[in-house]
Amino acid sequence: MPPDSPWARMAPALFVLLWSTGFIGGKLGLPYAEPLTFLLVRMVLVAALLGGVALAVRAPWPKSRGEAGRIALAGLLVHGTYLGGVFTALEHGLPAGTVALVVGLQPLLTAAVAGPLLGETVTGRQWLGFGLGLCGVALVVWEKLSLGPGMVAGLGLATLALVGITAGTLYQKRHCGGMDLRSGTAIQYAASAVLFGILAPLTEDMAIDWTGEFVFALAWLCLVLSVGAIFLLFALIRRGAASRVASLFYLTPPTTAIMAWLLFGETLGAFALAGMAVVAVAVALVLRKG
Repeated sequence: MPPDSPWARMAPALFVLLWSTGFIGGKLGLPYAEPLTFLLVRMVLVAALLGGVALAVRAPWPKSRGEAGRIALAGLLVHGTYLGGVFTALEHGLPAGTVALVVGLQPLLTAAVAGPLLGETVTGRQWLGFGLGLCGVALVVWEKLSLGPGMVAGLGLATLALVGITAGTLYQKRHCGGMDLRSGTAIQYAASAVLFGILAPLTEDMAIDWTGEFVFALAWLCLVLSVGAIFLLFALIRRGAASRVASLFYLTPPTTAIMAWLLFGETLGAFALAGMAVVAVAVALVLRKG
């Protein structure tokens, strides 16, 4: 994809839009299946889909076990740890806004370690953008912050998700730059399916209520999130600095809030509207060249 093409310019906005539907799909599907069981079915379906596509188009596969292992490890971090942490945090009763706030710390964490690990330079203007972005995310979800007794486990799981997506993004950038997206992502989802295949039977009864809403949520998360959004994320990581790509995640909470308002009637207060404006300024500071 040429960097100056219309698709390249639209890719960041499209990624934010697709990624933000993750909480919406989870909200639709989680009432009908426990989180790890839900994720196990999702990983198996996507791994089979992408594996079939990779074989059909004769996509290149890793040339060594070491290369395949690095790709699988990145997948366990980006898919297994992140999604497992988010979905189980929601299951433990942590408000979705609080989960979004914790995961929204990713740009700051990425920026803090991207320099030493990847040799990237983070400017003062970008640090200002990261700080403003954090403030904006906090404003967006402020009205839903309601921590109380019993939320400690959920907060820990959300933090685990934050560490997973940050480490996975950096590891993907450093060690999997030559990965074919079709075969490599199939390996990553297969590795995550193995993880959830071990954990789900140990912690859940694995019952699924196959309602129309669950099937729709599963199909959306498999095709739009696990294929479309992840392909876009990896393509953006390959083309740009990890810290700049990570700043896009600041746009997820306000975008999700708008979707929740449109689909579920969740209202947006003054803090949320102010936070969206702050986030827009923050992302502009981080992504601006020069």
